[in-house]
Amino acid sequence: MFIGEYHHTIDIKGRAATPVKLRKYLINGAVLTRGLDNCLFLFPLEEWQQIAEKIKALPLSQANSRAFSRLMLGGAMEVSLDNQGRILIPDYLKKYANLKKRIVLAGIYNRLEIWDEEVWENYKQRAERDSGDIAEKLSDLGI
Repeated sequence: MFIGEYHHTIDIKGRAATPVKLRKYLINGAVLTRGLDNCLFLFPLEEWQQIAEKIKALPLSQANSRAFSRLMLGGAMEVSLDNQGRILIPDYLKKYANLKKRIVLAGIYNRLEIWDEEVWENYKQRAERDSGDIAEKLSDLGI
């Protein structure tokens, strides 16, 4: 399970360290892809396979299904940890998420989200400000 917020940097070669205590979930491989809200999603390989199966089952006849499949699958790349626990973030994914030097890795249960630090702080401030409204809307889901 991924939880927590971790601040890191991207080095000149485009590598980003993963949190030490979470590396054990990524040692068997991982998939990095475009996420939602202008971040990247990093899934352990086993989790990604489950997500990909669900995406594959979406109806091909619906434009939103095709668009979502293209976003998630077309942007996906298998990554592995190097000896220092870093992953290489390709340029097209750095550009998509507007990643600069300082990044945040946010643990979101089954994935890590990788955010540009400034974008994350702005997003988090809005979510914290609107937390009452968000919670009220989620009450219909039993949360």
